[in-house]
Amino acid sequence: MPSSAAIAACPGTPRPRIPRLPPPHPCPSPQLNADRLAVASAAGVSQRRCSKRCLASPGVRGLPTSAAVCHRSFELRCLGLGNRGGVMGTSALAGDGLDEQLKQAPSEFVVEGKEPSISTVIANFGNSFDPYDALSTPLYQTATFKQPSATENGPYDYTRSGNPTRDVLERLLAKLEKADRAFCFTSGMAALAAVTYLVENGQDIVAGDDIYGGSDRLLSQVIPKRGIIVKRVNTTDLTEVASAICPSTRLVWLESPTNPRQQISDIRKISEMAHTHGAIVMVDNSIMSPVLSQPLQLGADIVMHSATKFLAGHSDLMAGVLAVKGERLSKDLAFLQNAEGSGLAPFDCWLCLRGVKTLALRVEKQQANAQKIAEFLSSHPRVKKVNYAGLPDHPGHSLHYSQAKGAGSVLSFLTGSLVLSKHIVETTKYFSITVSFGSVKSLISLPCFMSHASIPASVRESRGLTEDLIRISVGIEDIDDLIADLDHAINSGPM
Repeated sequence: MPSSAAIAACPGTPRPRIPRLPPPHPCPSPQLNADRLAVASAAGVSQRRCSKRCLASPGVRGLPTSAAVCHRSFELRCLGLGNRGGVMGTSALAGDGLDEQLKQAPSEFVVEGKEPSISTVIANFGNSFDPYDALSTPLYQTATFKQPSATENGPYDYTRSGNPTRDVLERLLAKLEKADRAFCFTSGMAALAAVTYLVENGQDIVAGDDIYGGSDRLLSQVIPKRGIIVKRVNTTDLTEVASAICPSTRLVWLESPTNPRQQISDIRKISEMAHTHGAIVMVDNSIMSPVLSQPLQLGADIVMHSATKFLAGHSDLMAGVLAVKGERLSKDLAFLQNAEGSGLAPFDCWLCLRGVKTLALRVEKQQANAQKIAEFLSSHPRVKKVNYAGLPDHPGHSLHYSQAKGAGSVLSFLTGSLVLSKHIVETTKYFSITVSFGSVKSLISLPCFMSHASIPASVRESRGLTEDLIRISVGIEDIDDLIADLDHAINSGPM
């Protein structure tokens, strides 16, 4: 990674400055003033007084309305001002000390004695620093922010470096993945590309051989040009993984389940192997979502999501996410996100926030549908094999359920005939022929001709990815309609 001097010199990186405390309007509440002092101290901001005074109008939570509004504004400004050294950029959520003090915002309640479920967390997670308590996170659709003076800056200056709407989304996703920080990018591939910059010339990456086609293209055609060695292994074989990891290994790249063959890797054991050699582990969790799997809890260091898929859920935006464990990785990726200019735009963040509200409900319905479709396909005489970890006869079934709460809603199956598979894909009425997955709408494709077409045919064949393989992403439609649609498409196909 770049040195501290290089980081400080990077164009667009906020320059070091003496932070200025926002005016601490004196209030009738002694506790409020004490709280302000604690917030300022945690943020590393010097105290300054202000001549303005709060109005003593009735308010909520036992405080005058204007006092409560002022204090939340005060918290937000401290949050940014305390963290405007060069490395962390202007993200209002960068500070460790202040984050600890403010992590339990008023809208993020915990009932005593019970940890809330992920669906409850999502529904009640709000923009806790909005002075007006809006239930919907405001969209800060701006490229730049007005500063208080010519020599002092507020918590935000330029949206590439930080934006309030993006901060809310990143804070929510960090909470869902139980991460120290999360970062939102313009696409899943942009997020993956950022991770590769953690690897230096002469170091190597150990990656699975059955992964998303775009990831395969990055690993096989782009990264080696930077002097990085890429080793491809069958990550379901721990012996093969162990033999590939060595002292020069910087990154181990996993998918579990894999896309599209649903192979299962032991995230815990592979993480232990990697950490023994000082390597970091990244898991592409796009196919699961944090509702079903939280790889950081299994030992991974970075979790990646194509938020285009389940997180957003409606096929209406492109976004990527990195959820990170550890201060060093957090700082490195914060720098890369800012330096590359790959942070997600405010409107896309707002749209993703709206989509993620229904994540738990969508995943539950889609997974229930997928289980029934997998069982139907398994019993159909014209289907040769079904790849779905939710089936008891799947070779990775037990391992998968030891590290995930469910099998998700992406599956694949083989017919033994490209002609029949093509007919099925083109005949279904409720499954749209398209790449991607995780949408509320059911999708269908032949990966060898779409999402994985960039992989040479000989390589696909050697990995068991044959042209007759059909991938399905199951949506929220009525299950009887979906099964009837598939049944007709299969039965009407050529013999």
